[in-house]
Amino acid sequence: MTLKIGTDPEFFLKKDNKFVSAFGIVPGTKAEPFPVDSGAVQVDGMALEFNIEPAEDSDKFVTNIHTVLKILRDMVPEEFDFAYEAVAKFPASYLKKQPMMARMLGCDPDFDAYLDMPNEPPDHQKPMRTAAGHVHVGWRDEEPINLQHLEECRLIAKQLDYILGVPSVVLDPNGERRKMYGKAGAYRPKPYGVEYRVLSNFWLKTDALMAWVFESTKHGFELLVEQGINLSEMYGETAKQIIDGNDQEQAEYFLENDLKQFVNLEGVT
Repeated sequence: MTLKIGTDPEFFLKKDNKFVSAFGIVPGTKAEPFPVDSGAVQVDGMALEFNIEPAEDSDKFVTNIHTVLKILRDMVPEEFDFAYEAVAKFPASYLKKQPMMARMLGCDPDFDAYLDMPNEPPDHQKPMRTAAGHVHVGWRDEEPINLQHLEECRLIAKQLDYILGVPSVVLDPNGERRKMYGKAGAYRPKPYGVEYRVLSNFWLKTDALMAWVFESTKHGFELLVEQGINLSEMYGETAKQIIDGNDQEQAEYFLENDLKQFVNLEGVT
């Protein structure tokens, strides 16, 4: 079994230090991403989104991200700055002027690994938008999704809540996005594996954070699959309580004590 990890992060544009809509800036849509070297690019509502070719090691993962970002930078006019911020607030009057395609939020539903049901769609009327940093974990050939695979997806999503989600409360303490997106256990099953949908785009800010996401995802997967260490069995819904409550104090305590043997934040904090 070869583990491959990819991502499809979103980010915002700023002009004169104010958030502006990215709609129409680059080619590509949710339905038809625009292929580029090492991935693809697209507009996602009022944000930009890109995806990368899945990687088998952290160096390639980081390289693929930089390759696609450089292409995007060349596509976007110089007067716009890239903003790797989880939340962008727009005046209501500005939002009303956007095309309907730009104002709509979400696409296919994602799912709650704890409740085993779809998550509620966010309210697109709010004068804010959020940006995610979803992680794609692939360990199987493109196969039809069956009940066994859905159970595997739920287990991995809950495992990654401990490995990625809890640390993200410390590394990305802004809780506004979590009120709309990124609830604990948010995932989407894929024919090749699972898409973990809890993280924001905070980890695009440094190479060390990018590598940490890759290595932590790999570590969490291997703990579960190869060593049989199921953190959700060990700690119940502690991760869910921390993530959904944006409980930074509990997250720090949990990382310094119970999760110390499983989570490594050296070089990223």
